[in-house]
Amino acid sequence: MNGIEILGPVVGLEGARILGPCVLGHPTANPDEAPLVLGPGVIVRAYAVVYLGSTLGAGVHVGHSSLVREGNVVGAGSSVGSGAHLEPGNRIGRNTRIHSGGFLSSAAVGDDVFIGPRVVFTDDPHPPCPRYLDCVRGPCVEDRASVGGGVTLLPGVVVGVGALVGAGSVVTRSVAAGDVVVGNPARIIGRRDQMDCFAGHFDRPYAWDSSAAP
Repeated sequence: MNGIEILGPVVGLEGARILGPCVLGHPTANPDEAPLVLGPGVIVRAYAVVYLGSTLGAGVHVGHSSLVREGNVVGAGSSVGSGAHLEPGNRIGRNTRIHSGGFLSSAAVGDDVFIGPRVVFTDDPHPPCPRYLDCVRGPCVEDRASVGGGVTLLPGVVVGVGALVGAGSVVTRSVAAGDVVVGNPARIIGRRDQMDCFAGHFDRPYAWDSSAAP
């Protein structure tokens, strides 16, 4: 099958499109790990590795050379970009875009979220803590928020509904709904509903999103 390696039980394979050599159902340290579940219309591209114990919703796209470890849940219509690395235990909502080269660990990501390229989610407050599993605290990015390329999110921070994090920022504390933050450490520079559309296509950026937080 075009170099596809199926190493464990996979549910829904018949309704998915597997485009080129990849590994599905990679085993974990748990001998009783749940099957890999693929929703209808899932696309997995060449050289991806997807472990047992994860669930990909309907229409999810998994990019070239990406890694999806066990315990991940990716909502319908979302995409995982090429070379992205999803450590165990992420929860990703519907219609969310994770761009290439991202690293997510213990993250909670809402619906309709934009995650730019090479964004890093960290979850260990004091690495390498020998009791890491007792105090793991992944970041949370709420619905309709946008996180620019190259951002680092520290353990436990919350990026609120409709917030915007500028490229290259380091988020060390939580961001309120609708705020715009930039810098290292990231600081508030305004509100999303007060931004200008430099191209003049809209009255303001995100005017098309009538459901977003003001």
